[in-house]
Amino acid sequence: MDIEIRPAVPREYAALGEITARAYLEDGLLDFGESDEYLDELRDVAKRAAAAEVLVAVADGRPLGCVTFVPDGGPMADIARPGEAEIRMLAVDHAARGRGAGEALVRACVERARATKGCTALVLSTQRTMRTAHRIYERLGFVRTPGRDWNPVPELDDITLLTYELTL
Repeated sequence: MDIEIRPAVPREYAALGEITARAYLEDGLLDFGESDEYLDELRDVAKRAAAAEVLVAVADGRPLGCVTFVPDGGPMADIARPGEAEIRMLAVDHAARGRGAGEALVRACVERARATKGCTALVLSTQRTMRTAHRIYERLGFVRTPGRDWNPVPELDDITLLTYELTL
């Protein structure tokens, strides 16, 4: 299957928001399920696209998944330091998994980070249960950075996010 990676366009935002929200829900990544406040963030592709670059994986004219690439610690960054780019909200439609869309999206982020002047590393946060994504990151040369692990919701002890870094 030929997968094209390109910037998302506004007419795709609603579908990409649903792909992202469904992926997180179906993978059990949201502590409060359908009532989780983070669903609004996952669905708001327009907001992400205004502050970062949302990339879409497309095959046979339909979106398979998307990722948010945050260059040089932009406003969408969670953990990026100066000189680092960040990957956020990688999601692939369940029906499209296993076809290489996730890896193609991560590779596109790596290429963009390498093309960003002054960028020395690409970083990301991930949940412990996202093992398929971890395998992609490790295959592409990312290494765990436990000293940067963090909790986005301190009042809930069990939400520590794992971090990875790829030195460019």
